[in-house]
This record gives sequence, C-alpha cells and structure tokens, in this order.
Amino acid sequence: METFKANNYKKIFTKLINKLDWPLLFIVILFIPLSLVIISSAVGSTDWRIEEQFRNFLIAFSAILFVAIIDHETLIKLSPIFYMVGLFLLLCVEFFGETSKGATRWLNIGIARIQPSEILKISAPMFLAWYFHHCQRGISKLDFFIAITLLIIPCFLIVLQPDLGTALLVFIAGVYVIYFSGLSFKFLFIPISIGILIFLMVYAYQDQLCKPEVNWFLLHKYQKNRICTLLDPNSDPLGKGFHTAQSVIAVGSGGLYGKGYKKGTQTQLNFIPERATDFVFSVFAEEFGLYGSISLIFLYGLLIIRGFFIAIHAKSEFGRLLVAALTMMIFTYVFVNLGMVTGILPIVGIPLPFVSYGGTALLTMGISCGIMMNVSKHKRLIY
Repeated sequence: METFKANNYKKIFTKLINKLDWPLLFIVILFIPLSLVIISSAVGSTDWRIEEQFRNFLIAFSAILFVAIIDHETLIKLSPIFYMVGLFLLLCVEFFGETSKGATRWLNIGIARIQPSEILKISAPMFLAWYFHHCQRGISKLDFFIAITLLIIPCFLIVLQPDLGTALLVFIAGVYVIYFSGLSFKFLFIPISIGILIFLMVYAYQDQLCKPEVNWFLLHKYQKNRICTLLDPNSDPLGKGFHTAQSVIAVGSGGLYGKGYKKGTQTQLNFIPERATDFVFSVFAEEFGLYGSISLIFLYGLLIIRGFFIAIHAKSEFGRLLVAALTMMIFTYVFVNLGMVTGILPIVGIPLPFVSYGGTALLTMGISCGIMMNVSKHKRLIY
C-alpha cells in the first residue's frame, strides 16, 4: 500500500514538473523578493501587509500550478462556462453587491468578498479565444461583430458599477484576441483616430472644458478631474493634482542611482499616496534610480518575450490567441501603471503586475501565467 501511494505521489510530481514552463516560472519567482523588499520600504518591515503579500504570492503560485496541470482540452471546454459565471456574478453585483467609496464592485459570498470584474479580465479573452478557435469554416465579418458584442456585454455591466478603468482593461484584452484572430487594422484605425481627435480637442479647449460647472458626457466628475489634472497637474497641486505631483517628484529625485533602500524622502515622509499599491513604482524609482527602473522594465520585457514565444509556438488556435492577448494585457498593465506614476497618463488605479500589494491582482496574474504554462506544453516546437 505504501509503495502504491509513493508511486502515485511520484507520478503526480513528475506530471507537475513536466507541465511547468521553467523560464517563465523563474522570471515570476524573481518578482517575489523584489515585491516584498519594495513593499517593506513603503509600509515598514513590521507592517502586516508584508506577511499578507507573502501569503498572496503563495495563493498566486497555487493558481499557477493548478491551471498549468489542467488538461488543455478541458481548459478550452471550460472557457464558455467561466464567461457565463463571470456574467452571472456581475449581475449579482448589480442587485446584491456591496458599495464602498461610491462604487458597487464587491460581492460577499460568505467566506470572502470577491470582485467579479477581475474574473472577466481572464474569462472574457478566454471565451473569445474559444469562439474563434471553433470558427472552423473561416472567420467572417459577422464573427467579428458577434465577438465585439460578447465583449461589450460584460464591459457595460462593469461600467455601471461604476468602474471605467477595469471596463477598459477588459475591453482591451478582448480586442487583443479579436485583432490577433485576423481583424484588419483598418477597422481599428477609425476608433483610434476618433480617440486621438477627442484628446486633442480636450487639450485645446481645456480651460473651458475643465471648469467645475462643466459636465462631461458619460463620465463621472472624478473621471473628468483625472483627465484635467493630467493636462495641467499644477492647476491644483494640493488637491486633485497632489497624487501625480508627488509621484513625479519621487521618480525624478531618484536620479541615476537612487537615494538608497529605505532612504527615499518622498516615501519615508509619506508624501507618496497609495505607495504600496498603485504608486509602488514611485517608491522603487526614488530608491533605486534610473538604472534600477530600467532593470525592472527589463524583467517585464523578459516576461513579455517569453509570453510571445509561447503564443507563437502554440499548438491550438485557442492557445495562440489567448496567450498573445494575456501577454499584451500584462504589457498594458505595466505601460499604464508607469505612465500613471510618471504623469503621462491619468490616474486609473492600475497596480504594477507582481510588485504592487494586493491579492486579487496577484491571483489574476497567477492564473494568466498558469494558462501560459498550460499552452506552453502543447506547442509545435520544442526549445
């Protein structure tokens, strides 16, 4: 009996080892000490969030291992179920959700509070990849229209919470899948051009449009203030522009080499807001400088390159589309967060992947990497 159990454990362990993508796993592991060190500087080495973040990493790695060992065909079949569950939970938020800080985004399921919109960051692109994977007859314009409609439904429900930032991220992740499935760039050219035109008009007439009494169509007042603050951070440096101003000061004061670990004045004197979550890069840049920041960006570059490598060599269309979209999603997270803390993008509350404190974001990234590993072991070529 003991020999039988030992053989079973050995088979499970061998299966797990063979399912892991070791280059990707090694890159993710490098983020663990980096995150703990920076958060320790941001909140203090005795703060409860250090232990909490370590626990979050354990949960994220459990998710990586669990998703990696799921049979690839099973993962494909589960995609529409995940999407439907996500939509159902979003509807539950509308009727039974908990309101915090003016937004209804959380759902209490008894054992924990969950944010269903986070689920859609994974399940929406999964479902679209599943849809195009089953378009055996060839992808038509009707398929693109259906895919965009399926994407707009959850995004609309998330906007109602209201959570425009998350809705945009879910929409962008889905658009990545649609684009990689063969959508011509000419169909994206018009909406991108309209977006640029609107931004230029707001920039040109910001003095009139940013007046307190002027309301913007479809946007809440705080969303309008974030855009106006981006255009002119000095208009209210002690109010709406405080976050951006202090973050930019911290990043710039780091210089080439940084001020040293736990020696950042903006950080230690509590000038940087949300310094363990959204603005954790400001802490890092102030203490480790330009060279340290480049090293962190290089690490993200390795993660993104590995993701595209897996996507290129994926065996299934589902794997190719999904991994490419998830890789671009990680890139978008990094780009938006760095743009936010350096003052070139409005503040939208996007954490820095694998570095910012937070369990939900880490779990989302863990599931994404687990999917990449799952697809990695079903690629055409062996490296």
